[in-house]
Amino acid sequence: MSDDIKDWVDQSPYAVALGMTLAKLTDDSAAIRLPFAAANANPGDALHGGVAASASVTAAHALARHLLGPETGPWHTMDFQINYLAAAIGEDITATARLLRRGKELCFMAVDVTTDEGKAIANCSIAVRGRQGREGVATPKAGGDHGEVDPGFMGDRIGANPFISGRGIAMDFMRDGQVRLIMPWRDSNGDLGGGLHEGAALALLDTAGAMCSWSITGLGKFKASTPSIQAQVLAPPGKTDLVAYGNVGYRDNEMYWNDIEVADCTTGRLVARGTVLYRIFN
Repeated sequence: MSDDIKDWVDQSPYAVALGMTLAKLTDDSAAIRLPFAAANANPGDALHGGVAASASVTAAHALARHLLGPETGPWHTMDFQINYLAAAIGEDITATARLLRRGKELCFMAVDVTTDEGKAIANCSIAVRGRQGREGVATPKAGGDHGEVDPGFMGDRIGANPFISGRGIAMDFMRDGQVRLIMPWRDSNGDLGGGLHEGAALALLDTAGAMCSWSITGLGKFKASTPSIQAQVLAPPGKTDLVAYGNVGYRDNEMYWNDIEVADCTTGRLVARGTVLYRIFN
């Protein structure tokens, strides 16, 4: 097992904050272990979707970095698709990445997230790219919005979720299918390389998608879940504040397709983008 990769997983501040550790690393697979912690859960001790996504990309990056080699960085997730199959309720999980195909710059992997009892929590398809030391081009600017500030009815409530508050995520605008969330830089969201951990960026994207849907329904005696997220990280996130812009692109009864852009607060340039499929039902 590579000491550099183990150090990256086990010592990155974001991984430490969540409790992730590298349990296995071979030429075929990598496994991330994540014990249950109340700080990673929604009400009812259900694991936050952003945590499962974070464990998945971390496992995939560990395997890709091992296979591609340390000279091929910096690395970022070209494509990420996660389907949530069941909730982990107060349960430890393991995210296991399996190699599907390795190229010169890309590794294609499947990731399974399971409990210790073997219950399937999520499965993912992930492609990680090594930039081979090349500088990235400037990413496009986010579409942004009107700039109005109105945290809405979730403004005070969002901080009650320990995982969301642990990331520093705050609601800046929420109304009629549109949201804007801010995630200021904090060390506990960082990557050992000095920038922001991709898992934290995806957690912001996931949270923005959920909030879009709630901005339509308002509060009530509803059940809710995220069936799926599809996203791309356009460049390795830097040490910066992030803003997420979200819009309900389409609604079919209880199902919502929410389009999300995550951007650097200073430059306005995209870090990640994606679609969060969210469900709210009685």
